[in-house]
Parts: sequence; structure tokens; C-alpha cells
Amino acid sequence: MHTPDVPLTQDLVLVGGGHAHALILRKWGMSPLPGARLTVINPGPTAPYTGMLPGHVAGHYSRDTLEIDLVRLCRFAGARLILAHATDIDRAAKMVAVEGRGPVAYDVASIDIGITAQMNIPGFVDHAVGAKPLDTYARRWRDFVAAAKAGGVTPTIAVIGGGVAGCELAMAMDHALRGAGTTPTVTVLEAGPDISGMGDHARKRLLNAMATAGIILRTNVKVTRIARDHVVLENGETIDAALTVGAAGAFPHHWLAQTDLPLIDAFIETTPDLSIKGDPAVFAVGDCAAMPFAPRPKAGVFAVRAAPILYHNLRAALTGGTRKTFKPQKDYLKLISLGQKSAMGEKFGLALAGPLLWQWKDRIDRAFMAKLDDLPPMKSVEIPAEVATGARQIMQAKPLCGGCGAKVGGDILIDALGSLADLDHLDVIAGAGDDAAILKQPGGGFQVISTDHLRAMVLDPVQMTRIAAVHALGDIWAMGAEPQVVLSSLILPRMSPALQARTLREITDTAASVFAQAGARLVGGHTTMGAELTIGFTVTGTRPTMPITVAGARAGDILLLTRPIGSGVLMAAHMEGTAKGRDIAKALAVMEEPQAVHASVLKDANAMTDVTGFGLAGHIQAICAASGLRAEITVADVPIYDGARALSDSGVASSLFAANRANAPTEGIGDPLLHDPQTAGGLLAALRPEAAKDAIRQLEKAGLHGWIIGKLGAGHGPIRVS
Repeated sequence: MHTPDVPLTQDLVLVGGGHAHALILRKWGMSPLPGARLTVINPGPTAPYTGMLPGHVAGHYSRDTLEIDLVRLCRFAGARLILAHATDIDRAAKMVAVEGRGPVAYDVASIDIGITAQMNIPGFVDHAVGAKPLDTYARRWRDFVAAAKAGGVTPTIAVIGGGVAGCELAMAMDHALRGAGTTPTVTVLEAGPDISGMGDHARKRLLNAMATAGIILRTNVKVTRIARDHVVLENGETIDAALTVGAAGAFPHHWLAQTDLPLIDAFIETTPDLSIKGDPAVFAVGDCAAMPFAPRPKAGVFAVRAAPILYHNLRAALTGGTRKTFKPQKDYLKLISLGQKSAMGEKFGLALAGPLLWQWKDRIDRAFMAKLDDLPPMKSVEIPAEVATGARQIMQAKPLCGGCGAKVGGDILIDALGSLADLDHLDVIAGAGDDAAILKQPGGGFQVISTDHLRAMVLDPVQMTRIAAVHALGDIWAMGAEPQVVLSSLILPRMSPALQARTLREITDTAASVFAQAGARLVGGHTTMGAELTIGFTVTGTRPTMPITVAGARAGDILLLTRPIGSGVLMAAHMEGTAKGRDIAKALAVMEEPQAVHASVLKDANAMTDVTGFGLAGHIQAICAASGLRAEITVADVPIYDGARALSDSGVASSLFAANRANAPTEGIGDPLLHDPQTAGGLLAALRPEAAKDAIRQLEKAGLHGWIIGKLGAGHGPIRVS
């Protein structure tokens, strides 16, 4: 994280999560540059490690072993992570265009987006998959193996390209399919006269390994069309292929050709300090870059070796320091997997093969991944030697969570707001105690008003704004009202005027869009600077009839929930660096989604609230207390975010958990997740049984989800959990 006393003045943007950028994130986390704000733009929360892909395809490595967790790395580095594709770069305006959101400004940028193997062959897009990007291929491969094992597809594969990558993947796929109990037919199709990319000695060994595995090699052939279950050669011959993999060469991503970046054969031209030709503020590294000062083949080893130089030069560009020159080695050791746990090594024209080389390769690959996975723990807060009584205990407790995990406990709020209950006003129907206050409108009907703000739990202002806006709208939707107008309340970290303008523009544009989609208008607000990013909104809504409250539930009502629980545990683990990036990304994507359709389906509920800081049990208890009922829920029916259960079982909990558990006791199974505070949580509605079933049907018809988790009955006391 940046040093709090140093204002943010420079934006460093890393486009792509390639190997060099992953290593830079680790180094940045160990030694960040005060005053620099780091941003990473990548389409997915993880990035596959090239060296272990053949082993993963062969079945030797699990998915988790293969993937670099960019979410954890970015959290460790104090970087905001934007999960989207970069689509353009405007170097005059210093802006990176990003799919699905506004452009991202930079002062210094670096591009490490790798390559693609998408080929310009009729039918390729519809019926084939490129070996790169790696994550797309790996996902498609896992699905194919499962289908072949189940007998859903014939295990026939065509690999277009007889270079090292194509042959290596062919042997890996053959080995995996045989291990799955099938008898595969794998054909490698090479346009040239022989396997390319290696010396004669290594070529002979590789040919022998392929022949032993039963892999068919066809040379001097050209694929002219790809169909669902076969490929067509130039001579009209067809090759059976339920899966076709493109591995013929390295192709740059198409969007680069649409930019004004200096290119060599469509790859970004770089200079010895790894900046692009003619622009010292933009760098490029890895397979997407061309190095005319030291031409080298496309290989991950060069990106790894370039990382320390790039790290130094990025800091130099941000501080005006002296840059270093990258001098890549002229030759490198090629370690090629041979399907089984055997490998071939080639360097200086010499080649050896066998299980020992596999073990060596395995150690190298695991050591690289361990460097990116075994991150040092977050530094604990330094407590002064002498502090006031009670301060040390608070400082030694669990660090304050973000989002709803940072809220004040319910008992404290109830005590503080108790005196407001007796305040009378002609226009106030209901004040503190429900999701929103209810006011009479002079012309008839009702208006509701609520305010909410969140301490940032992610570092991207755009994503945090979306979540905060959906969170604030939850109170209005829970009352069955239509959102009306909005005021913002923002606290920005201390930063330069330029970064203030960039950040405010991102937040304002995002908020206006989310609220406009919900039918409301952002009309103004208030902004100050402080210790950290905090985003809040005051929202009003209208309803012609009396708004839904927590007090209208009846015995026999069914409890329906529209979102999983467990976000508090996930965000607490994310802050500690122990959550899986895929789980965090999935949960955040749900939290960003508005619930206007859910609210419309549930507009006639007897009682409703949104599940937020007090946890599911706390909000069920609120309905029970106001309606004079007792709830019974089935814990197995409660939806839970991926990863939350395992984290909770391991002892991870939000800083608000203890207060929630004390204020909403349960009878039966004491599941901690029932007390987990939620941010932008689901709507919790009490409906008659038939209305609940109808609501589920309507939600499913709209492509949405709802879960029946329990029922309400006469009585009082703790929630019964079965």
C-alpha cells in the first residue's frame, strides 16, 4: 500500500497480466513507490503460467497449480485490478480504452498482453481454439476431456502447427485422454517439411517420442477449412477432429494494429530500456513486444528476465531517474514436456530426455509459482509503547474490514437511535428502525429516503462506486419504491489535482450511469479528502401506496433470498491475502449487479429488507421482531458464495461478526455465515407460499435467481436453524 502521508501524484498502468507484470506486482508489494497509484488491466482474475500448461493439459497439475492469482498479487501490491479487456491506447491523451467502462488515464504505462493463436482460417472462430491465450485454451480443454470421458465426444484432435508448442500440446492431450480411459487419435498438421524451432538432435528425439505415443504427424499440408468434427486440407482430404487446436505461430492481438503504437510485423517495437520507440512513457514486454535491438524468439524466459529491468525503469520513469538497458541472453535452455512425466532439454544444439529432466523442469516451474504465491504477510500495525487504557486491545484486534464489515455494531446503533423514535413530524410516517424513512408526499403517495456509505474494500473507484450505488439502492428497493434522486458523499485519499479530477470523473460517471439505469438521477453531493477512499449516497424513492416495511410479515410466510451470503468473509480474507482470486472476482461481479428486476418481482411482498451489515440472521430477526413472529430456516438451502464456506470453516470472519452474532442469536446449528455482514446483499422477502413460488418462476424467466430459505411462524425467540 502507498504511504498515507505521501499524496498520490502519478498513475502507473500495467496493461495485461503477463509473467513480467506478475513479477513486478510482487516486487512492488515488497517496495512500493510512495505517491504512485498502480493499476492493472486484465480480462481475468488469474493468468496461466506458460511453463506448466502442458503439464496441466496432461493432467499432472491442477488448475490452481497452473494459475497466477492476479487478485491476490494486486492486493499485495496495493494495486487496483480492472477485470476487462484493453481495446485501445490514446498516447496523446494518455488514456487506455477499456471494454465496458470509461478510459483509464496513465502517466506511465506498460503493455504485457502476450499473443494469440487465433488463425485466419474459415471456421476457426466457430469450431477451433487457439493455444493462446492460455486461459481460454485451458478452459476449453478441461470441458473437452470431461465430455470425452463421459462419451459425449469422440477423442479425435487436430493440432495445426508442428512447432515445439504444437507437438508438446499434442503429446500432453494424448496422455490425458488415455488416462481418462479413452483411445485418442491426435494428428499434428504442419505446413513445412518438418518440425520447426529446434536442432536436428532434438528433432529426432521429439519425433521418436511422438511416434511412441501414437501421434500422427502430417507435414507439407495446409488446412483450408475447419468444421465441427473435422478439418479440410488443401487437397480435399478430411481429418477427423472433435477438437481443433491452433498452434501455428504467434499472432499479435488485433487491437494493436488499430493504434498508433510503433509496430514491427504487428508487434510493439521497443528500445533497449523496454520503452516503445519514440515514447518514453510507454513500455512493452513479453511476447507482444518486438526487440529489434536484440531479436529473440517468443519465449516466456525473456519476459521473466526482463522483469527486473522493467521494474527499475518504470520507477525511473515515475521519478525522473536513470534507466537501465535490457540485455537478453543469446541462448536459453528449452525444456519440453513429452506427455508423461518425462521431458527433453535442448541447449547449444545438444538434447537429453528422460524423467530426471521432468523433475528438474517441475522444480523450476514450482519455484517460479511459489515466488508469486507465497507472499509475505501484511505488516502488522506498530503500537506505541505507551497508549491509553483499552487502546492496545483495540489495535491488537482484527483489522477493520471494508464495506459493511466496517460498520458499527447493531446494539450501539439501536442505543444511539433510540431517542429518535419519539420524534413527531406531520410528514414522517416512520423514521429510524427500517431500511429507509417514510414520508408523506404533499400531492399524495409516499417518499422514502436512506443514506449509506462504504469504506472501500477494493481499490478500483469504478467498481467500488458500482457496489456502493447498488448497496444504497437496496434500501429503496427493499421498501418497494422507485428510486428518485441521489446525492453523493465522497472521501478521496490525498492526491494531486490531476488525480483528483481523474478519480472524481470515474466515480461521477459510474454513479450517474448506475442510478440512471435504476430510474434515478444523481443531482449533486459533497467531496472531501481524507485517509482513504469512502463512497456513499443518499437516495430517495417514491411509491403510490404505503412502502413495504419489516413489520408486515404473517405466520406461514415463506422467506425468499435473492443473493448468496458470505461476502464479508470473502472480503476479510481478501484483505488478509488468503482468498482465491476467482472467488473474489465472482462475488464482486454479483455485488455490482443492480436488483431492480428482483425488486419489481417482489413489489407485493408482505415484508422485505436487504441483507447488509447485520448479516442474514440479523435481518431475519428484524422482520421477526417487527412482525411478532419466529423464523425457521434450513441452512442447506441458504446460497453461499464460492469459497466462503471453506474460509469460514478455517476461522476467517469479518470484524463485525462478533457483534452480529451477539445481537441475533440462533437456535440449533451455529453457522457463522448466518452472521456474516453483507455488502450490496440480496433482498430478503416474506411472501405467501404461492407468491414465493411465483416469484421464483418470474426470476428464473428473467435469467435471475431466488432461493427459498425458510418460513415464519407464530412465536418469538432465537431463529431456529435446521
